[in-house]
Amino acid sequence: MFIIEFFRIRDTDQAHATLGRVEHDTTELEDAKVRARSLFETLDMPQKPDALRVIDERGEEVFVWSPEGRRT
Repeated sequence: MFIIEFFRIRDTDQAHATLGRVEHDTTELEDAKVRARSLFETLDMPQKPDALRVIDERGEEVFVWSPEGRRT
């Protein structure tokens, strides 16, 4: 089980604001990465996210991604 978290990044101090979370039931991190990037553009959220991260079942961040390599 992975949690995919979408967030905005404030330019002035790089603070993160979470926009949404989605559970993804898979044992493979690569599957979670593919699903996360797919949802990045298609998931209906209150604002457009700047980046995403994937959290494993232990609550550890295992993947961070943003389009165009934006600093996260």
